[in-house]
Amino acid sequence: MSTQIPMGMEHHPDIVELREHYERVTATPTAQGVEALAVLAGLFLAISPWVVGFTNFSTLTVNNLVLGLAFAALMGGYGTAYERTHARAWAATLIGVWCMIAPWVVSGNVDIRRTITTNLITGGIMLLLGLAAISTASMKANGAAMRRASSDRATGGRGSGGGT
Repeated sequence: MSTQIPMGMEHHPDIVELREHYERVTATPTAQGVEALAVLAGLFLAISPWVVGFTNFSTLTVNNLVLGLAFAALMGGYGTAYERTHARAWAATLIGVWCMIAPWVVSGNVDIRRTITTNLITGGIMLLLGLAAISTASMKANGAAMRRASSDRATGGRGSGGGT
């Protein structure tokens, strides 16, 4: 009778391979560019009430400040530790959507041309950057899975990680 100590999930070969894959993905210029633009978009949203001049609408001012900083923080971690922040890209995408509808749904009469234009453009950019962060990793992950499946077929199912 053999007693085996179960291997921790963090050391499982598939988890290690996935971490290495995400580290390669975030090292690409595309991923780094998305992260940099996302941080800038978040910071712009945070300061937009003062730059564009609608600080007299306190609800939208606070909304833009908090969500802009949150977006920058969420997307700022994307390039350094993607495997731990993938869900953050989805949350950042939702912040972009909220930003676009905020002038009509926050309390007070804040839906004027300046607020609408600022929030629609910035929210649209944030939405696209969040989707770009998600799709960059998804395309790379799908490509790696397809290569792995092709390798397994070529070796008769005895490729890395699978087989009898």
